[in-house]
Amino acid sequence: MTETLYTATSEYVEEIKALPVKRQVSVSGILKKLDVSRSGYHAWKKRVPSDTSVRRAVLKEKIQKIYEDSHQNYGAPKITAELRKFGERVSEKTVGNYMRQMGIKAQWVKPYIQTTIDSDFSQELKNILNEEFNPTQPDAVWCSDITYIWTFEGFVYLTSVMDLYSRKIISWVLSETLEASHVVECIEKAKQVRNVK
Repeated sequence: MTETLYTATSEYVEEIKALPVKRQVSVSGILKKLDVSRSGYHAWKKRVPSDTSVRRAVLKEKIQKIYEDSHQNYGAPKITAELRKFGERVSEKTVGNYMRQMGIKAQWVKPYIQTTIDSDFSQELKNILNEEFNPTQPDAVWCSDITYIWTFEGFVYLTSVMDLYSRKIISWVLSETLEASHVVECIEKAKQVRNVK
């Protein structure tokens, strides 16, 4: 609190010194108004910053640089990891506290998700199911779907084949892309499981 008061006093005094002569106010008058002793003010001006405050200032500069270099995407965990790469010994909690003091936080960017699109199907393909979703025997109707799953390493895609008679998943394949080959692989696995040609 006292340090903040002295900082405010010092800035105020510097502003006053910059005023034209006829508008200047004495330093003693300002110190009196702010209830700060003259000796205390001069002692504060001569005081050398502590090692802790110097380290804090250096760390904050590094945090700001890493934050800007990441296009404001990094939060405390990633900034802490970056600092540790350069030999800084600092906790994630400390980095988080400094970021709060500096008024910065990670910007969440919605990740790009590749999705399937309508294809230009051949005229040879016909709708033979006709919305009859309750077949009377196993392996009469299969359906397939692809969904994406978020992991810490990025998105993976789950392709599955279901028998509509039992509503049971008979095969599935995990992949990192939406290539048609993964769908073919999933169908081939289903054919092997059910011994269907």
